[in-house]
Amino acid sequence: MRPAKLKVGLVQQSVADNDKATNWNKSAERIAKLAAEGCECILLQELHSTLYFCQQEDTDAFDLAEPIPGPATEFFGELAEKHNIVLVTSLFEKRGSGLYHNTAVVFDRSKEIAGKYRKMHIPDDPGFYEKFYFTPGDMGFTPIETSVGKLGVLVCWDQWYPEAARLMAMAGADLLFYPTAIGWDLTDTEEERTRQHGAWETIQRSHAVANSVPVIVANRTGFEASPVEGDPGIQFWGQSFVAGPQGEILAKAEAEGETTLTVELDMERTEQVKRIWPYFRDRRIDAYDELTKRWRD
Repeated sequence: MRPAKLKVGLVQQSVADNDKATNWNKSAERIAKLAAEGCECILLQELHSTLYFCQQEDTDAFDLAEPIPGPATEFFGELAEKHNIVLVTSLFEKRGSGLYHNTAVVFDRSKEIAGKYRKMHIPDDPGFYEKFYFTPGDMGFTPIETSVGKLGVLVCWDQWYPEAARLMAMAGADLLFYPTAIGWDLTDTEEERTRQHGAWETIQRSHAVANSVPVIVANRTGFEASPVEGDPGIQFWGQSFVAGPQGEILAKAEAEGETTLTVELDMERTEQVKRIWPYFRDRRIDAYDELTKRWRD
């Protein structure tokens, strides 16, 4: 049964190098803090084990990937069991030689993997060369069953697609989770940076509104220099947040600085919002068939 009240937490942190043990232990300290505050479900940011390696196309970076199950799932599974929590992690998965995914892995109060999700939408922009590294996901949009409800886990670039959020909600997701790693190109103007961040927050809050579910977003913070000479690097913009089922901001982190957020969600209120705003009842599914086309030529 879904709890009436659910305390959720998220971790926003910076990454200084590719020392996985150091980064995992830093995450573990914050997970322990959130668990001590009563959080039953905790989200980590995208690719939290290492630097954001997608600033260039480098085949050596594939050495950072690991199988699932593997060392990372063993480490974080033990934490989930130790603290009796549902834990949402984000890993660079080596599925096979030459086949890699950006994969979220969920643990449900146990060392065992409760479920996983492979990032479906893969960007390819200056400083974010993810298509070089990640094969698009092949698991569809299926919520992961846990002791605190059905979790609709999506990853970063997925956040721009209302179709992904809708399909998760249509399959009964009680909450939407977005581990992300997004930031500014330092050559952009201050005005452009403000517009970009506003769009990022607005689209995710809109997923909460359109589907009447809470949305939990954990974003990276700190500056990571580019390994490519002349490139500006990325200033990750932090500002992780939790939104309620009408898009209201319940908690928000600062742009800079490592931190955690804790929010108690009223899941009974979520149910009431769905009754007052019955979007799923009024959907005109008889008129949406062309949404499966690339473009309406």
